[in-house]
Amino acid sequence: MFDFKGQVVIVTGAGGQKGFGRDIALSFAEQGANIVAADINFEGAQAIADEAAKLGVRSLAVKLDVTDPKSTKAMADSVIKEFGKIDVLVNNAGITQPVKVKDMTLEDFRRIVEVNLMGVFNCCKAVMEHMKSAKYGRIVNVSSVSAKQGGGVFGGAHYCAAKAGVLGFSKSLARELVLDGITVNSVCPGAAATEIRKGISDELENMIAQSIPLKRVATVREVSAAIVFLASKEASYITGEDVDINGGAHMD
Repeated sequence: MFDFKGQVVIVTGAGGQKGFGRDIALSFAEQGANIVAADINFEGAQAIADEAAKLGVRSLAVKLDVTDPKSTKAMADSVIKEFGKIDVLVNNAGITQPVKVKDMTLEDFRRIVEVNLMGVFNCCKAVMEHMKSAKYGRIVNVSSVSAKQGGGVFGGAHYCAAKAGVLGFSKSLARELVLDGITVNSVCPGAAATEIRKGISDELENMIAQSIPLKRVATVREVSAAIVFLASKEASYITGEDVDINGGAHMD
């Protein structure tokens, strides 16, 4: 199961050493996929691509600004030129900002929505025609538990709105592409051991863990594993779904 040999997987936001992107990319590489590490931080993306290559797969690093349609199109074009196809897109790129609405500026709101929601739109637009031509594709969008419960420790209302928008967009796109052999799903991680938690106190760290029924935060691999499954051929009958990965912190 989960044989990705010969498949081409794009992971956006793959330039950080402690975020979801790195582990998502390496999880796919471990299953034999060729990896495209895309990030606005090209040096970081290159480091992840180099790590993936050590696992015996082909890899490519791409500088990507998800808020710029020209950049997302250039990314897709470079992947097609290098590999000849695009099988999987994981829209992982995102930013957050812990600020209340009373302190939020219009620029704050625009910036968070542009990266977290418009970025998903731009990347999907850039790859979907290639997938439609191949009559095969998997798109997995990273949302958040904040989209469902109206916030959390790290994201403001603008982040919640953007991530909720990802869920609605994903469901609609899933309906649009369902007869083209393309599935579109989302994952909604809760608190996880990533760099987003950098700088929080031990007291707050423990408070977060104790508020979760499983009494701990997620590992990045627990999130990556769900994404790999949704992107697999075995998940061919799942589309328009959003998968909660939060230790029971929020249950639909």
